[in-house]
Amino acid sequence: MSEPIVIVGAGIGGLSCALALAHRGHAVRVMERATQLEEIGAGLQLSPNACHCLRQIGTLEQVESAATAPNNIHVRSGRSGRTVTRLPLNPYLPGLYGAPYLVVHRADLQSALLAACLNHPSVDIHYGHAFASREPRSEGLERASFTTSSGTVAFDTPLLIGADGVWSAVRKTIPGAAEVAFSGRTAYRATLPADQIPAAEMQDTGLWLGSEAHLVHYPLQNGTAFNLVALIKEDWNEETWSAPVSRQTFLKTFKRWSPAARTLLEKPDTWLKWALCGVEARAPWGVDRTLLMGDAAHGMLPFAAQGAAMAIEDGAVLAHLATRHLDAPDTLRQSYETARQERVAKVQALARSNGEIYHLSGPLALARDTFMRVAGAKNLLRRQDWIYRWQPPAL
Repeated sequence: MSEPIVIVGAGIGGLSCALALAHRGHAVRVMERATQLEEIGAGLQLSPNACHCLRQIGTLEQVESAATAPNNIHVRSGRSGRTVTRLPLNPYLPGLYGAPYLVVHRADLQSALLAACLNHPSVDIHYGHAFASREPRSEGLERASFTTSSGTVAFDTPLLIGADGVWSAVRKTIPGAAEVAFSGRTAYRATLPADQIPAAEMQDTGLWLGSEAHLVHYPLQNGTAFNLVALIKEDWNEETWSAPVSRQTFLKTFKRWSPAARTLLEKPDTWLKWALCGVEARAPWGVDRTLLMGDAAHGMLPFAAQGAAMAIEDGAVLAHLATRHLDAPDTLRQSYETARQERVAKVQALARSNGEIYHLSGPLALARDTFMRVAGAKNLLRRQDWIYRWQPPAL
């Protein structure tokens, strides 16, 4: 078909999908609501399954140049500060799976994907275009309309892809699609210069486990920055889904934590608080010639560190299937849901389970820590083998 495929959203999922499609010979229009791309969030983790996809679309080398490859996940008790276990990451995982485990600033990953899109002749990016509506066309196309500062524009496309995040406007046009649900968890995020952090904390990803809360941190931007994320089980009473919070208010949750953990938590002057919302994966992902991907299809808790990876995987699979079934939208939709829904739902379930395990207290926390020590680090990592060994369909 001569009309380009249209992707709504120039985030990590949308841009990686655009590149995957372009590498398979498709013309792509990426429609972004913002007038320019800005940094949203802070750090994220890219396991080998995601890195295989980035390598296939030609962006892994650039991402690696801005990322950090931590040695281990250093798991500690939030209350005592004692080490529970160290899970090996690099070079252990590359030896098993043929790709690294990276931590990267979201803006650096997005910049690498954007640069590759801008350099590809088959990808066209439009800013300041907010998705408004869609309608099927009798010629086997979908018409997607967008609101701009000067009015409304419309494009005909053989495939409309909603990659517009957990609050997806495209998802609202799909009958039976899942609703956004608040998880009962919040995330507090802050980023600091590396010179404010002890050198020992700059080598690993840190995971501190505590009652009703846990802390994750890791180095970013080639070790020049440090990302902290505190995740808490609590209600949400703000008028928006993100809000700044003072250090004094935030630290009350961690008053019984170890001095080492509190020293890290006290360093940022302010934190940005986010409500963690999810989208159930086992719901329709499409209708007509419209499909969802990434958080628009399956927003998940970050407790398995797979949100970005699942969006990147979606893009690789969707590009592969679109190349085979673009002229048969029902087959494309069914094949896509069959290929992705169960895997993503399983990751969602793992993330929920991890959240419960991380937040245990009393005798159950003691039993958890004892099990993690006795089981052995490499045996614990095998829980993730089914995630990490996944690779994208060949080009």
